[in-house]
Amino acid sequence: MKLENVAIVSKVGSKDSEESAINVAKKLLAKKITVYTISPVNVAGAKQIETLEEINKIKLDLVITLGGDGTTLRVFRNLANETPILTINVGGNRGILAEITIEEIDEAINGILKDKFFLDKRTRVTASCGGKEFPPALNEIYISRTNLTKTAQIEIKFQNDTVKQKMDGLIVATPSGSTGHSFSLGGPILHESLDVLIITPVAPVYRLASLVVPDEKIEIICSQDCNIAIDAQVVKSVGYEEPIIIKKYKSSAVFIRLKKRGLRQMSKLGF
Repeated sequence: MKLENVAIVSKVGSKDSEESAINVAKKLLAKKITVYTISPVNVAGAKQIETLEEINKIKLDLVITLGGDGTTLRVFRNLANETPILTINVGGNRGILAEITIEEIDEAINGILKDKFFLDKRTRVTASCGGKEFPPALNEIYISRTNLTKTAQIEIKFQNDTVKQKMDGLIVATPSGSTGHSFSLGGPILHESLDVLIITPVAPVYRLASLVVPDEKIEIICSQDCNIAIDAQVVKSVGYEEPIIIKKYKSSAVFIRLKKRGLRQMSKLGF
């Protein structure tokens, strides 16, 4: 793989991650690669940009993330295209989405330059309401009632089917997100390559099970004002009975992988 332009994104507020980002930038600069860092990370010879949103204005060959899963999710939420990402766990709790540790960076860079890698494409989803589309999620979109004193009635439409029940909220998860909050509520773990979505109710009155459906349009109508949480990082507000449309995002999330593994996320969880 020819690397001409590479962006490096570190975990917000983590000195260890920022120091690792500086070291990685220096390694890439030594190979005559143009490097972009995100403020406050500043490296002599690299180009600093102020915000993560600006990476969409640059034609990049690769993005390297240094942090935990939250950093990876933040990058994919701000990346509109299919630029591949190499994920490095620096200071993350589990690093379920991470490919390598910082100690493996030299081997990883050399492997990428010699085309010793493969691309792992994952489904992303996006929610829209009132004609406005929100940023994409790699893991999940969580819809929850804002009035905690009254249970909401939520109507779920997909294909030609409709499910309506009282519940506190629901999660629409991708296969990548199947090991997250959906799993903690009893949802299934899915192979990351599947083209499906999981609808997992949160505290349904009649114990409605998780539904695995094709990754087509899902319409959700809540009887109360509600919040939409995107990968548990960004929250948007929606009025009662406003239709929320959830669908597959136009471009996939793409990971750089250096080693073949089975169910990657299951193994990271200790199964």
